[in-house]
Amino acid sequence: MSGARSDIRSWGGLAAQGSQPLAPEAWMADPSPQRGPVLAYGNGRSYGDSCLNDGGRLILARRLDRILAFDRESGLVSCEAGVLLDDLLKLVVPAGWFPPVTPGTCFVTIAGALANDVHGKNHHRAGTFGRHVRAFELVRSDGRRLTCAPDINGALFAATIGGMGLTGLITQVTLQLMPVASAEMQQEAIHFDGLDRFFAIAAESDATHDYTVAWVDALASGSGFGRGVFFRANHAPASNRPPSRPRRSLPFPIRPPVPLINRVTLRAFNALYRAMQPRSPEPRRIAYRPFFYPLDRVRNWNRAYGPNGLRQFQCAIPMTHARDAVEEMLRRTLAAGEASFLTVLKLFGDVPSPGMMSFPLAGATLTLDVPNRGARTTRLLDELDAVTLAAGGRVNPYKDARMSPATFEASFPHWRDFAAHIDPGFSSSFWRRVTAG
Repeated sequence: MSGARSDIRSWGGLAAQGSQPLAPEAWMADPSPQRGPVLAYGNGRSYGDSCLNDGGRLILARRLDRILAFDRESGLVSCEAGVLLDDLLKLVVPAGWFPPVTPGTCFVTIAGALANDVHGKNHHRAGTFGRHVRAFELVRSDGRRLTCAPDINGALFAATIGGMGLTGLITQVTLQLMPVASAEMQQEAIHFDGLDRFFAIAAESDATHDYTVAWVDALASGSGFGRGVFFRANHAPASNRPPSRPRRSLPFPIRPPVPLINRVTLRAFNALYRAMQPRSPEPRRIAYRPFFYPLDRVRNWNRAYGPNGLRQFQCAIPMTHARDAVEEMLRRTLAAGEASFLTVLKLFGDVPSPGMMSFPLAGATLTLDVPNRGARTTRLLDELDAVTLAAGGRVNPYKDARMSPATFEASFPHWRDFAAHIDPGFSSSFWRRVTAG
């Protein structure tokens, strides 16, 4: 397998430039770093360039796609790196188990979830994905195959969790699942009219619900500024009724020449979305997939952002300054004339990760995404970086496509300690951009 593949992209639309794809077995047969830098590429769901390696080689890790063992009594599962979370769900949920942490899409690889130390709607209870990884195998460019666990090669274990694939090729992962009584959720939707109300509901809900998250109407101004819908849920108890039938996925039908996400279309969508959410405080029993993965039903939904793709921004802000910083960022986005389709706000808990480079910190996290309009978009996101850093926060690297080295340094001042564990044969476009390395 050789030559460049123009179809290798990140979810934000960045294309791999001059990258040579490699089968995992081909690289493991000759992992010498003298052949140029390599990086594992899973399912391409990172938004920015942390999954890309322009001018280098990309190991197509999705080829490592076997589930190796599943203990239905203990909930311990072992699989190869390229297994999708979706494949794991199909196996373990009918047996009464569930991933203890899941991101907002099930189309990530298990190794990708580990390498980015992803978080979910239950961070305040369960922390990050890495907290539930019991062990993994890591292949280094010197040919060594290392088992890594908290008490075996512990420094590499910590560096690889959240290490964005830079410490070597993850080939196998052993994960501890959690038991659930059903494949459904008990969800409540609560409308709120401003940021003060969001923070009050969030503090109350984190004490009673495993999963909490809010959608914010980013185009609301005046008296409606900061309004949104807060969702909270727990896994539903067992029921005698048949489980909900999964809905078929739908393709995004076109590749539009311009972004379909703009202030006009989004204003209409936001009004409709709010109107569709129930106002009754009574919890509803719903299938787990619409709760955790609402956008997965539409395949290639990122096409709606047009040929230049999208830019996603996510920050984490300590609670002391979270309220004011979130307001400032929402106001700046409004003033810039941008339309953020997925504006998500939630609280992170004080649940430390075993990973050296894990993103969450105790406080609030705000996520915005906007069509990529070039310099105009970069200016806005640079402003949001500045607000984040002034509030003592950090910017999420695995959702980034343009942060400066200074922003990265301020977000992760200990990155040089992590860099000591990077495999000399591995690199990424992101890492070279933010460290000039």
